[in-house]
Amino acid sequence: IVEVKAKSLPMELSDKRGVENNGFVQNEAFDDKETDTSSQEEMPKTCIVDADPAATEELVLKPYAGMPKEVLLKFSSQARYRVTREILFWLMITAAVVLVCATIAIIALSPRCLDWWQASPIYQIYPRSFRDSNMDGNGDLKGIQEKLDHITYLNIKTIWITSFYKSPLKDLGYGAEDFYEIDPMFGSMSDFENLLAAVHDRGIKVIMDLIPNHTSDKHRWFQLSRNRTGKYTEYYIWQDCGQAAGSVTPPNNWVSVFGNSSWQFDDVRRQCYFHQFGKEQPDLNFRNLAVQQEIHDIIKFWLGKGIDGFSFSAVRFLLEATHLRNEPQVNKSQNPVTITAYSQLYHDYTTTQVGMHDIIRSFRQTMNQFSSEPGRYRFLGSDGDEKENIEATMMYYGTTFIQEADFPFNFNLIDMKNLSGNSIFEAVNLWMKNMPTGKWPNWVVGSPNAARVSSRVGKEYVNVINMLLLTLPGTPVTYYGEEIGMENIASENVSEHVINSDPVFVTFPEKSPMQWDGKVNAGFTEGNSSWLPVNSDYQSVNVEIQMTWSNSTLNLYRELALLRSNELPIQRGWMCYIWNDSNVFVYVRELDGLDKVFMMVLNFGQESTIDLKALVPGLPSEAIIRLSTNFSNVGKAVNTKLIKTEMGEGLVLEYKTAKPVHTMEAFQGNCFVAEKACYSSAFNLLYVSC
Repeated sequence: IVEVKAKSLPMELSDKRGVENNGFVQNEAFDDKETDTSSQEEMPKTCIVDADPAATEELVLKPYAGMPKEVLLKFSSQARYRVTREILFWLMITAAVVLVCATIAIIALSPRCLDWWQASPIYQIYPRSFRDSNMDGNGDLKGIQEKLDHITYLNIKTIWITSFYKSPLKDLGYGAEDFYEIDPMFGSMSDFENLLAAVHDRGIKVIMDLIPNHTSDKHRWFQLSRNRTGKYTEYYIWQDCGQAAGSVTPPNNWVSVFGNSSWQFDDVRRQCYFHQFGKEQPDLNFRNLAVQQEIHDIIKFWLGKGIDGFSFSAVRFLLEATHLRNEPQVNKSQNPVTITAYSQLYHDYTTTQVGMHDIIRSFRQTMNQFSSEPGRYRFLGSDGDEKENIEATMMYYGTTFIQEADFPFNFNLIDMKNLSGNSIFEAVNLWMKNMPTGKWPNWVVGSPNAARVSSRVGKEYVNVINMLLLTLPGTPVTYYGEEIGMENIASENVSEHVINSDPVFVTFPEKSPMQWDGKVNAGFTEGNSSWLPVNSDYQSVNVEIQMTWSNSTLNLYRELALLRSNELPIQRGWMCYIWNDSNVFVYVRELDGLDKVFMMVLNFGQESTIDLKALVPGLPSEAIIRLSTNFSNVGKAVNTKLIKTEMGEGLVLEYKTAKPVHTMEAFQGNCFVAEKACYSSAFNLLYVSC
């Protein structure tokens, strides 16, 4: 029985054991729900006691923890609780809508992130010369895996391994005998899979070569074709040859890249087959759809293995004119019988034929089937160097609506006739002003088929060339050994060293073994000899010793690679030409929204002094040397009215300004940007609507 002190008001209580208390309720509600006033017989006997009304009201009106649902609902319907609840509800809805809208706005306004093939330099490896792991004198895939620490040290995230397919090696591997097998010289498929796994574990991507234009004459397809076996009969380009007095007359005057007729008589088939390169490299017939499908199957096989992209070489040779007319002579007065050199003809019927780009685009479509996973985009580069025809080269980028190569490799810096500030400017400007809007540039300064930088332009310019390479907009491509300034070896040494090779393939002094340390054979092999001789300068030009020199070519390369990856203006900002003359080339890299600007002053001639303040309105009177080819100058302040550079010296100057060069009227037409982005310091993010 509930006991209540009697005070003033009467309260009726049951004379039974009492009424169960299910919570504090109003008296009226209690009377309505718990008492049936229509039946007097069921009314319990009551007694009257006195209670304090204030105490009763206090007990009745306050909610308490653990109250049952019925009581809770009575309080929740009161205005003070209902209004608060509704305010909180709509605040949460509003906050969610704002968050979704903000997310959509950020995504819509954000620029496209740079893909992996844009964000890092590409390091090209000629596997036979990189590192020998089994002491046979030839570099191999295990050797590459052993030296991955070097790739990481350089801050490089992409490697490009040149051809390692099974091959007779008559052309150093560029005519495959089997596109599905690794040449035993380089290891096994298991070695390749282990290398690929190790590379990917380090966050590095792998590009490999594919030369679809031709095969080796040892390839199974060619052997079947020369015997006219089934579908393989027309896998290659066969034509009847004239025969008279025991000599063979080719169908026309076409000559191979290596010279002499591009037609070779085959004793088995009794016809001539066509070869754009060596006679051991017969051209495939890409007008045969079955041949195209074979190449698509090869692409799928290696992408299925996990590689991240291809460099397609010699693609401009994929198709030839079917009419087989003689190609025009460069010198029309020359006796046609004396034409034996490739340069003596205009190759109107054997290169860049209608339909060639459609074939490359079909390769791109096949690769796109493997590019759907985030972070697994498959790169397609093409060897589309059309020499003097820059418009033809740019066609390899594809069109606005049809994707082709991510970029054709740019050899302008290799093809220069001489080195000067003006020639560098012309090579850079030629690409930038012709590149389609929204496409991505690239720069190559060394390759397996060109003299090394040190031998081509001089050792004193190696560092400034690397500074140019790593501060231009786009993807830099570095050939192994250029990061330490390796030189060509003497051609006569190459000829003495190469055994059982066609003479046309033995003059490759730029393929000498990588120089790792000052030990015998430069650390390339622990065997007695290497397939090519090591350069005689290996004791002073090697990775091990240059890692200990603060002012070395290797450490400058590494610092430049770090600068490129860490500084947005250099990674994806504007480039504006400031000045060029016979000695220097000057340009800036800047980003909308950032007041930090980098100015490159690169000397490709003789000692020079330049007044930058007179060239750029509003340029601060002082700038800081962020990087220099002479490390002792790093961190120093220089007067922008008097910038002095020595022969082969390069400076990366850093300064702050509120007036970027690309917004100035005087420099309109001198500025380029590939992936436009603007920086918001308030939100620390990039956006596109500047």
